[in-house]
Amino acid sequence: MGSAGEHSDGCRAVDPITLAGLVFESAAGLRRQVGPSLERDYGLPAQSFEVLVRLARSPGRRLRMSDLATQTSLTPSGLTRAVDRLCEAGLAERQSCPEDRRGQFARLTAAGTARMVAALECHRSRLEEVFDGLYEKKEREVLLRLLERLRDRVNPGATRLSS
Repeated sequence: MGSAGEHSDGCRAVDPITLAGLVFESAAGLRRQVGPSLERDYGLPAQSFEVLVRLARSPGRRLRMSDLATQTSLTPSGLTRAVDRLCEAGLAERQSCPEDRRGQFARLTAAGTARMVAALECHRSRLEEVFDGLYEKKEREVLLRLLERLRDRVNPGATRLSS
């Protein structure tokens, strides 16, 4: 038998509270590292960027509001306010949903697309600085798969695409 906290297979016992805490702390740290430059350089507060990046990476640059709510950390009312602000800024627009009269899409405008192209380039560069020398290519791939599995378990609707 191994030392305290170690299983017979030599692996350390991992407390789920510690594991979840590390995920939350890492996410908060990433936001602190990259968020200010997005707001300062592109006028995109974290909430706006979170909505716009989802739209920018979706087919037709649009998502149903219900799918967008599932994919973001915003409450439904918080999402409505965020989309309203983006519409007022000309970065997004609302479209009615032909199949569901009560449903609406949020769609990136041409101005929103242009802003996101520039912001995503900067964001990617800033994240490369954060990750530089931290993980090898294989480790990044493993981390990606592990985080996708976690996301799919705790937020299964996060990858749903609107039609």
